[in-house]
Amino acid sequence: MPSQDLRHLDNAAPRVMVVDGSKLVRKMIGDVLVREVADAELVACSSIGEARDALARGTVNLVTTSLVLPDGDGIALARTVREASGQAYVPIIVVSGNAQDALEARRFTEDVTDYFDKGLGYSALAAFIRGYVQPEPIPGARILYVEDSKVVALATKRMLERNGLAVVHFVGVEEALEYLEQHRGNGDPGADLVLTDVYLKGQLEGSDLLKRIRNDFGYGKRRLPVLVMTGDANPDNQSELLRMGANDLVLKPIEERLLVTKTLFQLRVAKMPEQRTLDA
Repeated sequence: MPSQDLRHLDNAAPRVMVVDGSKLVRKMIGDVLVREVADAELVACSSIGEARDALARGTVNLVTTSLVLPDGDGIALARTVREASGQAYVPIIVVSGNAQDALEARRFTEDVTDYFDKGLGYSALAAFIRGYVQPEPIPGARILYVEDSKVVALATKRMLERNGLAVVHFVGVEEALEYLEQHRGNGDPGADLVLTDVYLKGQLEGSDLLKRIRNDFGYGKRRLPVLVMTGDANPDNQSELLRMGANDLVLKPIEERLLVTKTLFQLRVAKMPEQRTLDA
């Protein structure tokens, strides 16, 4: 999930490529996209070969692919997209019921921008795609943000506030835990999402905050989503954060579009009812 320049994706009529070996899945995803993503144009492909031919006829704004394809896998498809002219920075989303396992094992390459869990359903997938190609703010959503660098905190806070998010900033985990403790038991955690750096100067780190939220407070991933920012490229360390309960990682240096997309998506999923899955 590398940081990439996604500014060229601002498009009133996005072309979305859906690559899946199942005709039924392609149709169902396409129907939802056309209905829920304004002016979206669907480019449906059943294989890497068809995707390669379609890319030769024109660029796309976003690609979704299943992890298993008739002539390869989603990782190979991502490489094909990257090699196509003009497609170096297009978001590539792997859609799979095994995506979380692959993510935790760090099997995804830098060619994959993000992943999506099939179990979240069609409406969530549409919201996820819309977040990349037509992001919509969620005014007043509260972000509990933990960062001890004044420079990084100021820049990140501005990114979030530009998109209508309300930010409650703390420089340490101890202060953040005190804030959460004040709201414990009243039906409102005090925030809609937690964004925290991993390495902090106090006695407690971002991983400690994550463990406390999931274990001591008992907030699940949808009750209080947690995004963890890290500059640590070690795949084992990244995997451990996800196994501990992080909803997702945001790799440093922070790219605004990617940070905002991930934040808005987690906020929307947290409010969604359980959906029909994408299994055909």
